[in-house]
Amino acid sequence: MQLGTRRLLDRAFSGLGFISIGLMAASLLVILTPIFVRGFGAFVFQGTIEFRRMQLERFERGDRDEIEAELTTARRARQPVYEMLDAFDTEMGEMGFLERREYEGPREELEDALRELLGPRPEDPVPVMARDQYGATRWDRAREKIDLVLYRTEYDYSDRTRMGVPVSVPRVEDFRGTALEALFDYVELHATEMLRPRWTLYLRFLTDHSIDAHFFGGIWPEVLGTLYLTLGAMIFALPMGVVSAIYLVEYAGEGRLISLLRTFISTLAGVPSIVFGLFGLAFFINTLKITESKSLLAGSLTLATLVLPTVIRASEEAIRSVPTTYREAALSLGASKWRAIVTVILPASLPGILTGVVISMGRAAGETAPIIFTAAVSVGKALDFAKVKFWETLSEATPALPWNIYNLATEHEAVDEIRHVQFGMVFTLVMLVLILNATAIFLRARISKKLRG
Repeated sequence: MQLGTRRLLDRAFSGLGFISIGLMAASLLVILTPIFVRGFGAFVFQGTIEFRRMQLERFERGDRDEIEAELTTARRARQPVYEMLDAFDTEMGEMGFLERREYEGPREELEDALRELLGPRPEDPVPVMARDQYGATRWDRAREKIDLVLYRTEYDYSDRTRMGVPVSVPRVEDFRGTALEALFDYVELHATEMLRPRWTLYLRFLTDHSIDAHFFGGIWPEVLGTLYLTLGAMIFALPMGVVSAIYLVEYAGEGRLISLLRTFISTLAGVPSIVFGLFGLAFFINTLKITESKSLLAGSLTLATLVLPTVIRASEEAIRSVPTTYREAALSLGASKWRAIVTVILPASLPGILTGVVISMGRAAGETAPIIFTAAVSVGKALDFAKVKFWETLSEATPALPWNIYNLATEHEAVDEIRHVQFGMVFTLVMLVLILNATAIFLRARISKKLRG
């Protein structure tokens, strides 16, 4: 090949490489930007007086006198709304049967919308569910609730060539000439006084437990469960992976059986994760019966099986890359083969092994399918090794970020109400993986520097 043609090809391949890197960076930017922006909103937002009341009553957090004084001011601003409702109820009592029946439905819908915005009246019985005990705790959600108070949705079917088009109709039209006519302007003008939004830094989102299926509170059980599952998987996978790699490189030699074994390992690395989940359920729980049902131990073993091929291949390549002179020098000084492996080859290959650990930890932390059948539950307490016997803790199921993200985004009864929790969980999971990877990369860099002297 001529020199000019070679240079042209080199430039073309370099250009394609830079374009690929740019496209990858742009794709990551498009995917991660909304996650970071909306996930950050779980920690920093405008909290209403209902949020501060919930924090005081549920977590005993905040200045009680200050919050009660602020709540008294907010209730004073809400009082005209309740007076208008009572006045309209009096009007309805004086109406005829047919006229009163015409107003009953819109009146009930309006009261439900106001209850979602402001919570129950102070004199009402305390509802059983926590979600019904408070109004809108976040100002962004409160503005949506205000729209529900001011407007109702109807569907326009005038164009028969397409589906009905949703149309917002002002609710005030349902109550013209009644005591409720002035309510809608009042709610629109005095919403800030009734809810008193204030910028809030809610770092406790990471360490609070959830209340009423994540309507309130934080995600600490999910964060802790993800950490336990990830570290548990690596505790099982790392020793087995490294020992297997040592055998394949240093003892096995070459042969059809070993070649077939390497093929099996490579194949396992590409098996869909749901298969590992079913395997974990069938083998660890139903066959070995290490626990009676879902548990932290079963989930860790399943994730360890999932990442084991990656750990083996990365460790194998790292050990193979150690110069032969290292082995020869150790053996010539009288060291046995195993001592040479432990004291010379493994330390020299440690940076490469940690690379496999980094990749495996990221995958184990983010996997959903393997833990659906073996470890994860939708709602549960944070596992605590300090207060419970070790084996009892290992035998318990645990919430985990990947499964709960899926569960909240697809199966929760009030998906739109807790969007901030969903994005907060995704943001936390991404940051958790980045922190785990950064820690492993930092350790790898320090070890490499130490080995270079």
